[in-house]
Amino acid sequence: MSAKELISDTQGLLNTHAGEPTGISRRTALQGAVGVGYAAAAGAVMAQTAIKTSSDGLTAGEVIVDAGGFKMNAYRAAPAGKTNLPVILVVQEIFGVHEYIADTCRRFAKMGYLAIAPELYQRQGDPSKYNSIPLLQSELVSKVGDAQVMADLDDTVAWAAKNGGNIKRVGITGFCWGGRITWLYAAHSKAVRAAVAWYGRLVGASSALFPKHPVDLVGDLKAPVLGLYGRADTGIPMESLALMQNKLQVAKSKAARASEFVTYDSTPHAFHADYRASYRKGPAEDGWERALEWFKQHGV
Repeated sequence: MSAKELISDTQGLLNTHAGEPTGISRRTALQGAVGVGYAAAAGAVMAQTAIKTSSDGLTAGEVIVDAGGFKMNAYRAAPAGKTNLPVILVVQEIFGVHEYIADTCRRFAKMGYLAIAPELYQRQGDPSKYNSIPLLQSELVSKVGDAQVMADLDDTVAWAAKNGGNIKRVGITGFCWGGRITWLYAAHSKAVRAAVAWYGRLVGASSALFPKHPVDLVGDLKAPVLGLYGRADTGIPMESLALMQNKLQVAKSKAARASEFVTYDSTPHAFHADYRASYRKGPAEDGWERALEWFKQHGV
């Protein structure tokens, strides 16, 4: 099934989700369940464009991942009754694992993957309780360190290995906050064969919790990364992409040299987020097709 066919097949209004009365889902938060509703801090939901993918034929819903003794929630979707499935780690936006991330997992599952999105903020707090992005950033996201996230993703891969996943065929993709994490994990994990980073930051200030950024880890890349970015993204300057591209081209790492960028003219940040005003149908569909081909090309 192509991206365009999938989108056509799953188009629907958000206010019918989970039997909610009309209007409730416009700013519904997680309410304690991974993959349910939309994060309040994300703003008004654009019901006319948001995609709703059916779980028919899938095993989908919340699971618990043992993350170093911590019971971490995750949303998982996979073809029902299937095992030995290729695995896609789906890394959340800044808003956590809400309906858009869960739907993305279902889209991958429709393509034959076991897709799993761990709730990587869970130790620090509940993103659904925030109506303000600055507060969400300062009070929660800024406390979620890179080392913790890398370990939690490792444990998510271990969970997949015991639950129908083939960990010789692991890919990772992420959006915004998760786009940066995707680059980091491609440099961290030997399990990953390919990565697709959607508009993730490449540079930044270093600190104890965030010691390195993607631009610092080019030489450590163990899997090739496809970077998908909008040229009208006011938060990610094209200069940072140029810097990253230059480093990738001269790196000794084979994975680094195999990495690529695709940029879209007149396209803002979060252009794949179909429930938000930033959504751009053309780039989103093209990026999805490229992501699927990238994973296929690299054996995921």
